[in-house]
Amino acid sequence: MASITDIVPPGVVTGDNLLKLLEHARANSYAIPAVNCTSSSTVNSCLEAAAKNNSPVIIQVSNGGGAFMVGKSIKEASSAAAGSVALAYHVRAVAKYYGVPVVLHSDHCAKKLLPWFDGMLEADEEYFAKFGEPLFSSHMLDLSEESDEENIDICVKYFKKMAPMKIWLEMEIGITGGEEDGVNNEDVDPEKLYTTPEQVYSVYEALSKIGPMFSIAAAFGNVHGVYKPGNVKLSPERLLTHQQYTKEKIGSDLERPIFLVMHGGSGSTDDEIKLAVKNGVIKMNIDTDTQWAYWDGTRKFVKDKEAYLQGQIGNPEGDEKPNKKYYDPRAWIRKAEESMCERVAGSMARLGSVGQYPRNTESKGAQLGIEKKTLSPTALVSVGFAAGLVGSFIIGAFSKKK
Repeated sequence: MASITDIVPPGVVTGDNLLKLLEHARANSYAIPAVNCTSSSTVNSCLEAAAKNNSPVIIQVSNGGGAFMVGKSIKEASSAAAGSVALAYHVRAVAKYYGVPVVLHSDHCAKKLLPWFDGMLEADEEYFAKFGEPLFSSHMLDLSEESDEENIDICVKYFKKMAPMKIWLEMEIGITGGEEDGVNNEDVDPEKLYTTPEQVYSVYEALSKIGPMFSIAAAFGNVHGVYKPGNVKLSPERLLTHQQYTKEKIGSDLERPIFLVMHGGSGSTDDEIKLAVKNGVIKMNIDTDTQWAYWDGTRKFVKDKEAYLQGQIGNPEGDEKPNKKYYDPRAWIRKAEESMCERVAGSMARLGSVGQYPRNTESKGAQLGIEKKTLSPTALVSVGFAAGLVGSFIIGAFSKKK
């Protein structure tokens, strides 16, 4: 089998390269951590972890993350889409410097948030028209609160728009419990936390007619938020049942024909994660734990340097000693980044992605697209004039033969 470094380039991956990356993950039984990011700083923390651990990584933005990125004082309806696009451009500007594959993804989009999704798709279309690839690698629709029929119908509608640009679609069927980014499923019927094989196959049947670039977040007891290991009853063995059911239905040669996604991984045991990956999970979302890690780095710095953070001047070394190097955001934000980087690295180890992509140290430069070559207006006029002359010649020649 060819090395993944021979078939997938470093930097933001889209289209066929994304499909190759996720097929490699499935074939080699590892999953890629998908971390919710809200700023350039949190993005860089994840990219640093990926580079240090020779691992691909998924940078994802939620509706709330996009709204934060553009600035909380901005209240326009399109602000979340604008912030999400801004974060995507930051990733594209720096990703290649880290020398590993990076997937640009948008997280849960409920029905009420479809205008946000539409805004990102518009950005994808504009980018695709100019550069031949979408801005984002993939997007997620989470219509699990709707009926299965409506959920699948809307996914089909959007996937038909996305497929010509080779944008990956992630969808959810069954409900992830808990609360995240304004979607509250804390009081949901426990039975809905477990997706059935028939539900998963109905999604596969509908989307596979459009293209292969889709994944399914099938619920197996997952809950958003932070819990002690053992307090959430996960059943990752159910994922194998989904795979076997669909494999039999379609007659696939693949043992794991479905690309599966795991949400609500906080508090999961290492064994539960390993079994989920073994059963076809190629992406696991991380948010709650990395939020804490980012804060914890700041908290420790403030505690350690408390005596230097009480004023601009004056500290244990002297009443006139300046404290700028301690309250400078680059000091304490860096500690937050280091802590988050360490936590993301832990997820990479648990998911088996460490060492899967040796870092390309020669990869550098912003990845903001190479504009498609088109003829200038002057050239187009010249071509049209020449075509007219040829046409006149042919018409004249045929006229003489008559």
